Amino acid sequence: MTETMTEEVAEREIVITRIFDTPRERVWLAWTQPEELTRWWGKRGWTAPLETITMDVRPGGVFRLTNVRDEDGAEMPQSGVYREVVEPERLVFAEGADAGCPDAEQTVTVVTFTDLGDGRTEMVLHSRVHTTEANSEQMAGGVASALERLADHLA
Repeated sequence: MTETMTEEVAEREIVITRIFDTPRERVWLAWTQPEELTRWWGKRGWTAPLETITMDVRPGGVFRLTNVRDEDGAEMPQSGVYREVVEPERLVFAEGADAGCPDAEQTVTVVTFTDLGDGRTEMVLHSRVHTTEANSEQMAGGVASALERLADHLA
């Protein structure tokens, strides 16, 4: 007899805090300008080509991009809708929100940028995702890798 185990899908949280030795306005631009996003978005080994990025950074505005794996060219489209934009303090966006399925489970991400007053910025990323624990851990690793790339870009 073979038993199969199904991992439970539930709401899970990913929270990452980073301090950048960069003014808040510069970190904000890295998150809101396609020419900046292309230089760091995605985990190491993946690229978001500039020509695939569209960003309408306003509440209700849509963003779209395609992540391309450097190794073999595999593509992973990503899209969502900005729910809240408070320049240069806070971004809230929902991925999957523009898929035409209002009941679809979404990933909601809140990114806050705090000016520490000395040319440094604290960035807190908080994502709520509906997924399995294993997939959540994989996603957290990918986000952490992307934020390492952001730190390199801002250095």
